Amino acid sequence: MRLSTWASGAELNLPATKNRSSHGKAAKPLGSSMRRPIYPIPRLLGMAQGDYTLRRPSMSSSPEEPSPPEPPRTRTEDNLPAVSKLRRFLIGKPRNVQDPRVFHTLSLIAFLAWVGLGADGLSSSSYGPSESFMVLSRACEGLPGCDRRYLSVLLALATTLTVFIISYAYSRIIEHFPFGGGGYVVASRLLGRNAGVVSGSALIVDYVLTITTSIAAGADAIYDFLPPEWSRGKLIAEFAVIGILVLMNLRGVRESVTVLTPIFLTFVATHVVLILGVVISRWGDFHVVTTEFTQGLHRDMSLIGFAGVAALFLRAYSMGAGTYTGIEAVSNGLMIMREPKVETGKRTMALMAVSLALTAGGITLGYLLMDVHPEPGQTMNGVLAQHFMGAWTVGGVHIGKGMVVLTLLAEALLLFVAAQTGFIDGPRVMANMASDSWLPHRFAQLSDRLTMQNGVVLMGGASLLALLYTRGDVTTLVLMYSINVFVTFSLTEMSMCRFWFKGRDKHPDWKKHISVHITGLTLCLTILVVNIYEKFWEGGWLTLAVTSLLIGLCFLIRAHYQSVQRNLKRLDQEFPLQIEPSKSEPRALEPRQPTAVLLVGAYAGLGIHSLLTIQRLFPNYYKNFVFISVGVIDSATFKNIDEVEEVKERTETALARYVALAHSFGLAAECRFSIGTEAVAEAVKLCVAVSKDYPRAMFFAGKLIFEDEKWYQRFLHNETAYQLQRRLQFSGLNAMVLPVRVLEAGPNKAA
Repeated sequence: MRLSTWASGAELNLPATKNRSSHGKAAKPLGSSMRRPIYPIPRLLGMAQGDYTLRRPSMSSSPEEPSPPEPPRTRTEDNLPAVSKLRRFLIGKPRNVQDPRVFHTLSLIAFLAWVGLGADGLSSSSYGPSESFMVLSRACEGLPGCDRRYLSVLLALATTLTVFIISYAYSRIIEHFPFGGGGYVVASRLLGRNAGVVSGSALIVDYVLTITTSIAAGADAIYDFLPPEWSRGKLIAEFAVIGILVLMNLRGVRESVTVLTPIFLTFVATHVVLILGVVISRWGDFHVVTTEFTQGLHRDMSLIGFAGVAALFLRAYSMGAGTYTGIEAVSNGLMIMREPKVETGKRTMALMAVSLALTAGGITLGYLLMDVHPEPGQTMNGVLAQHFMGAWTVGGVHIGKGMVVLTLLAEALLLFVAAQTGFIDGPRVMANMASDSWLPHRFAQLSDRLTMQNGVVLMGGASLLALLYTRGDVTTLVLMYSINVFVTFSLTEMSMCRFWFKGRDKHPDWKKHISVHITGLTLCLTILVVNIYEKFWEGGWLTLAVTSLLIGLCFLIRAHYQSVQRNLKRLDQEFPLQIEPSKSEPRALEPRQPTAVLLVGAYAGLGIHSLLTIQRLFPNYYKNFVFISVGVIDSATFKNIDEVEEVKERTETALARYVALAHSFGLAAECRFSIGTEAVAEAVKLCVAVSKDYPRAMFFAGKLIFEDEKWYQRFLHNETAYQLQRRLQFSGLNAMVLPVRVLEAGPNKAA
């Protein structure tokens, strides 16, 4: 919601009424005073016809000394409603967006960003490598003496190399797109808006599945240690975890990351022990692994040929696509990084790449070194931990089982931490798309805690629906999970290839950079195609269908906003935006006289129309005009204190032009403004302050009225004017909503 949509209309026909003035004399019928408009009224927009009862401010017997009205009621910490107090307790007090320290408070150093954003990648090592390894383990089912697990050596190398290639590509994106946005922004800028909306929609669905899959897998791991009869409450427990994460993210990202840090560090510590312990203890067996690899490869080349070996390896490699999910999270979440953001982002990406590559590659190699086979009812990582740690004793005390439980519990809890990535980056992608009008504008708004609460709530709700649909079945969720992220990876790599090719004249080393992106593009497209082919009928079709529906919805939303914008812009043609400066001195303000307070946004025909309409409806009644506006800080402008200052300067400039316009008409005028994240709350504060200086003020706000009202328009266009009117009337102030008719262009309507 932006205050620039607040304006008044025209062409209002009010019935003649016998209103009485404060002096007891019959007032002139309002209807008769408007039969001949003072100013030319355009036909595009106008007041909706109907009966309106206008209550003018009360006046005392002396017009020069009006009795002061009852002071407006203002809310303090002591008289807040019970619901507001509960919300304040759970989520926290509002933050001051103009305080430079708030950016330091909300931002994360590289280590904390690695915790908040790297958990998704690290947690994928719980299921990604095992999916690949099980393809090789089952390749010889029914064939005695056949063992093709030797290919896991190549698999570990390929996994490590792929992680570094994709991470390198996203490090370059951080350099060239330092304000974040990840795959959506890159594809939009370099491949066009259509490619951008495909990438953004795929990411949103992917982040919903990140939350759902992580929580379902984590719950499965925890319930392995609990009595079987407790499993009936597993789905309810998963719902509760999502609710807790939603609440934590409504408080703010730093608070949520700080709470989850011990879990992350426990996972890192236990898996370092597991992987390094396996490698060191089996160091003497590496020559055996080398021999088995050589013999197995020679044998299979003669039996199934190069094509057969390549096809088997490619299938196993592609089935582990879940390993790479989460790499893009750093570039998408660059906005939460501590300054300098680019350097912090690159350090975070390096931490993520190294930790993920070593963990995924090390676990894959550990399966081979410990001769791990799939066992019913157990995860591959659980079998690996049991083989390595299960028999540990210290001083005669058996600690092996405890170490296995600790390792798997840390793994399960990290999956909950991984869900945090969806809550951090999902709303940011939605906010970027909302700023470009692909999604409702409300998703770009910030709460008083400076969080994107609408996006957080929607991500939580969508995850609950996904859990309910799949009943928390991890197998189904994993099948749906890894497709969309490689849609975004492929579009991102393609975008960077185009970037370096177009800039080859500016960058002498462009061939070195583009070669990496071409390699990454080839890998990503290969994994995407194989995954769709292998998983389409097992659940992949649903992911593609939901993503396609979201893309279609985005195009419909954008078409609606563009249509409204075109109709509103036609109003600019009705009024000249350039003002001839007034040669006479502006009239002095008379605070005791009737005052019209206009809520305006950007300087445009809509705001000019508001001023002229009030003059036409109440000719020569209002002696003062006060223009007020709220500079709304949303996710697109909440980057640093400089961006906030830019919004402040832009708001001041627009208001100064409105004041100059009023002066050119010979009207006494001034302006006031505020900066904040919630338009209604800040506007109410301004109005209350103005009412103290102008006790006979009437407040005007406008609301868009569509010719053919649809149910979805209330969601796309917030009911801000009505909210403001209710808040002001409750505070004892006079407020009037002026409907603004939005007429579609057409030969009959434009005539």
